[in-house]
Formats: sequence, C-alpha cells, structure tokens
Amino acid sequence: MELFILCGLIFFTLFVSVSLSYLVFQKTINKSSSTITANTNNLPPGNMGLPYIGESLQFLNTGRKGHPEKFIFDRVAKYSSNVFKTSILAEHTVVVCGATANKFLFSNENKLVNVWWPNSVNKIFSSTTQTSSSKEESKKLRKMLPNFLKPEALMRYIGMMDSIAQQHFQSGWENKEQVTVFPLVKRYTFWVACKVFLSIQDPKHVAKFADPFNDVASGIISIPINLPGTSFNKGIKASNQIRKELLAIIEQRKIDLANKPTHDDNHDILSHMLVATDDNGQHMTDLDIADKILEQMEIAKSKKPGELLNWDDIQKMKYSWNVACEVMRLAPPVQGAFREAINDFVFSGFSIPKGWKLYWSTHSTHRNPECFPEPEKFDPTRFEGTGPVPYTFVPFGGGPRMCPGKEYARLVILVFMHNVIKRFNWEKLLADEKIIVDPIPIPAKGLPVRLIPHKA
Repeated sequence: MELFILCGLIFFTLFVSVSLSYLVFQKTINKSSSTITANTNNLPPGNMGLPYIGESLQFLNTGRKGHPEKFIFDRVAKYSSNVFKTSILAEHTVVVCGATANKFLFSNENKLVNVWWPNSVNKIFSSTTQTSSSKEESKKLRKMLPNFLKPEALMRYIGMMDSIAQQHFQSGWENKEQVTVFPLVKRYTFWVACKVFLSIQDPKHVAKFADPFNDVASGIISIPINLPGTSFNKGIKASNQIRKELLAIIEQRKIDLANKPTHDDNHDILSHMLVATDDNGQHMTDLDIADKILEQMEIAKSKKPGELLNWDDIQKMKYSWNVACEVMRLAPPVQGAFREAINDFVFSGFSIPKGWKLYWSTHSTHRNPECFPEPEKFDPTRFEGTGPVPYTFVPFGGGPRMCPGKEYARLVILVFMHNVIKRFNWEKLLADEKIIVDPIPIPAKGLPVRLIPHKA
C-alpha cells in the first residue's frame, strides 16, 4: 500500500503545486462510431517513426519547448483526422482527440479499454510485494481512497490548511519585494500534503519528500533507458529515496496505532487508511483578475482575529474556483493519459487492435475553439452557469478513473488563493517567461514576481 500512498502524495502535490503557480501566472456508446470487431487493415492514418523510439522524442520535446499541444494539433492537421496512429514510449499508440473521444474512453473503462502506464511508471513506482502487481495495488487503493478524500472527510482539514498557509506566507512572502513563485508554491503544497496525509510538518522532514519531486515527475513519462544521468535513472533513485522515508513512517505509525488504537477524526489520512486496512484488509498576468476576486476580501473581512477558514467560507469562493478552472484549462498539470485496448474495436471508423495503447490529451479540447471560443484568452466566465460542455474540460480525467484527489486539490488551491489575494497584488518580472512541460508545466525561471502589499 505504501507504493500508492507515495503515488498519491506525489500526484496530488504535483497537481496542486502546478495549478497554484499558474493561478499567479496566469455510459452510452455511440454505436455509429464504435463496435467490438476491428479490421487491422483499417488503422488510423499516421507515422510510427523510428524503430523502438517511434515519435517519442517529438512527443516529449514539444512539451519541453513549451508547446505540448503542438504534437497533437500538427498531426490532426496533417492527417485531417482526430484519430491518428504513432509510436510513443516504444508502444503502438492511437491518439484520440475531442469530446467524443473522451466520452468514449471514459465510458468504456474495463469494457473496451483499461488504464495503462508506461514501463517507466511501473519501474519507478514498482510493486512493494512479490505477489501483488502495481495494477492490483492501485485497484485496492482506489476502492479505499474515496472514503478519505470526499468533501465531508476533508472538511476537518480546512483550518489546518489555512494555518499552514498563514505560516507559509509569513515566512516566505511577507516583507519581501520580490519572490519566485514556483518553489514557494511547491513548498506550501508539500507542507500541506505531508501534514494532512502523514502528520509531518518539520521542514527538514518535508524537504526529504519535496527535494526529489522534480526528478520523479520527469522520470514518470520518459524513455525507459536506465543509464546514469537519464531522466528515467534519476526518477528511480528519487522514488527509492522517498519510498525509504515513507516506509519508515508507515512502520512507526503501525506501532503507534497498535499501542494506542483510536478512531480519532483528527488523525492524518495515513492513520485512517492503516486502520481501514487492518479492519478491512492569456494566463493570469493581469491584476484585473485578482481585483475581481472580491469574494476573498469579503471573506477575510468577515473573519475575527485568529479565526481560520471553514467549509462555509470555501463554498463562497465560486468565482475563485472559476479562475482556478480557467488556469487548469490553459495549463493542465496532467497533459493526458494512456489506455490499453483489451478487445479489438472500431472507433470513428478506424480499427483499434487489442493490445494497442490509446492516448487522450487535455489539449485536444481545452485549446479547441469548437469547445472553448477564443481558446487562448483567459476568461473565467466560461465556467459560470452550467459551465463547459461535458467531456471538454478534463483536467481531472473522467469516468471511473477520475482523479480521486479532485476535492483535495480544490481545497488546497482555494485556501492558497485566499491567503495570497488578501495580502498582495503582484506583477510578473519576466513578461515572456517560457513554460516547459516535463511532464508537468513549470515556469522556466520559476516565475519571479514583484509583490504589491495591500494597504492596511
């Protein structure tokens, strides 16, 4: 189980830290499009690239150059098709684009497709037992996680998150003219995650998880060549380092719980999970956007000295969450995900052979003018009312595989927004700073900003 606690800690923190930086920066199958029988002579158009490597370098390099959507849109235009074949990470892959494709994949989980991760992921997050595969461990944890990550379970942590945010801003932001946002945000999200999940808040202990973070993230989606200096090799070493720390914590927590069994609601999530296991087996660069989030200032004014945020406060942050969603549309922390065909089938008139991989991309809808008019424009009002058309806004995925940490991410993001907005306005210092994606979007220079404190 420690494997997927590690995965969860990494991915929840990865998701939230990237989203927060950009807040400052800017079941029915359509029978006409799919059947169960595939004709391998009618594969989608495309190019398989070089032997073994395929088009992996192009796939990875467009992200590292700051334009991950380019790999997708260039080929959609070239082949005049929203479905095309390629080879990514040594696998025959069909890339499917658009809301129809998203709906098809999300609706057919465990029917026509299963979740699939590249070998780099399986080796970096290898199974911790001889009898259990990473897929089996994932299934067990996904059954358990929703109980600990649903809103009513997370309510108890809002005050804790707010307290950490206040300490974070006092130590890292206040009385400073300039700050570099991304490392500060990463520090905050790891601090919150370590406290909520593990009851750890000592900065040196938190750093043992945070410092290897980038190497793990880069190694997750990389060509699996385990040679010194490669992203894959660094990812394995970083994962082992985090695993060692996490195993020690888990063993000590088991001893503590055995000596003093309790079902105290104030326990961290790890303790709750261990008890359950034993029992059950145009980015945001304008100050105008910040100025419009008046709800945060109203909430701040309503609080008594020392009073922390609560669930009712979070429910008032509707426009703030629209802003966060627009950030995730333009800069989704997860670029897409893979599935594996478990049967031959036909999608959009093309054959998809059993065993081939399918890749869906957030960008195929997030930056598509048919789904979001003027897609490069930053416009939080897109999420007012009923919001985007279903299957077009997918930063958390969808269907049975939707990210179980969605509500956790929402709370951490909104608590951060509240604390930064009630203290500062800001100005970017590098107007044209490049964003690199490896595999998550990171400001190339860490996003330096000039802080403008509110007048008392």
